[in-house]
Amino acid sequence: MNEKKKIIIIGGGAAGLIASIAAAESGAAVTVLEHNEKTGRKLCVTGNGRCNLGNLRKYQGCYRGTHPGFAENALAKFSVKDTIEFFEKTGISVVDKNGWLYPRSGQAKCVPDLLEQRARSLKVKIKTREHVTDIHRKNGSWTVNTEGWHYEGDAVVLACGSAASSVEGSDGSGYALAEKLGHHIVPLLPALTGLKCRGKFSGWAGVRTEGEIRLFVEGALCGKETGELQLTDYGVSGIPVFQLSRYALSALHEGKKAELFINFLPGRSKEETEAFIAGRRKLTPYLSDGDILSGLFPNRLCRVLLKQKDLTAAIHEFPLTVTGSTGMAQAQVCAGGVDTGEVNQDTMESLICPGIFFAGEILDIDGACGGYNLQWAWSSGWLAGCCSAKEKI
Repeated sequence: MNEKKKIIIIGGGAAGLIASIAAAESGAAVTVLEHNEKTGRKLCVTGNGRCNLGNLRKYQGCYRGTHPGFAENALAKFSVKDTIEFFEKTGISVVDKNGWLYPRSGQAKCVPDLLEQRARSLKVKIKTREHVTDIHRKNGSWTVNTEGWHYEGDAVVLACGSAASSVEGSDGSGYALAEKLGHHIVPLLPALTGLKCRGKFSGWAGVRTEGEIRLFVEGALCGKETGELQLTDYGVSGIPVFQLSRYALSALHEGKKAELFINFLPGRSKEETEAFIAGRRKLTPYLSDGDILSGLFPNRLCRVLLKQKDLTAAIHEFPLTVTGSTGMAQAQVCAGGVDTGEVNQDTMESLICPGIFFAGEILDIDGACGGYNLQWAWSSGWLAGCCSAKEKI
């Protein structure tokens, strides 16, 4: 009887937990090393505490990175359909909300809890409060050192995420480990985050309103999104802003100018807006200039718009110059990471260090809002777990 292959998985988040299950079901002896006192802490706060597991819709640009096509193979081998079936077998009923997938319970906490239970049922060893300090090859196997112990395995899966979270322990330490093994790290930037803009915005802070927002980089249109915008004291936030943030911050990192233009009435032309305002002045002569937009926009936004020199232009093309983000801790995900040109897309194995595998956010792949980042964790984690457990040659 052949001895089981020993797999060490660094990180007990989404990618690490599913990798541990895939590897164990493939016949390996698996040990998970988690920095926090409990697995899946970041999972517990995703989707505003509801955990957006994935998305039935796939569109061009929903995955980003230096080589975004790298994600396609893993996503095909462990698809959204496979993900739904996997979670149903794990005890999590999945509900479709306009294509966005959630646990029917509406509680994110059930996801790591049930994943951990499934992993433990497969004899996966889960070691918490273990901070990995070094990985090195010794006598034909890998040794993983922590602050208080060392573990030996035939293969190692790095699934330790990034620093893009306010959750304690999300420190991005996996990048240093990958770099020490010889991998290039694509510059790390916040993504899916609010954008700081030049100026003072206390007047509209706290306003939520529908609108269209366009991003221009060096004067060229880079993208546009429509939906609920959150106007803040530092600039703008909300899902439409999140979707554009990666590109705006990448532009700033490259020394380029990034500008936003907000259309607060995307369903009307400028001419229609001018006619509406003129008609309202005629129909309601008793209204002061300060109340002419009342009922059309929230009061605080009305006051800001009415202070602008050209009211119609302000309504349809409110300009903002991007100066930065609210920081990595406030971002939902990180752009950049281990260069995917150095990783086998068919197996998630390092092309530099055979026996080292990668999964999840540590790689230079990030997704749009809507469950795409978790789908990447499930797909890449499953593939890395299965392939790392293949029999020794």
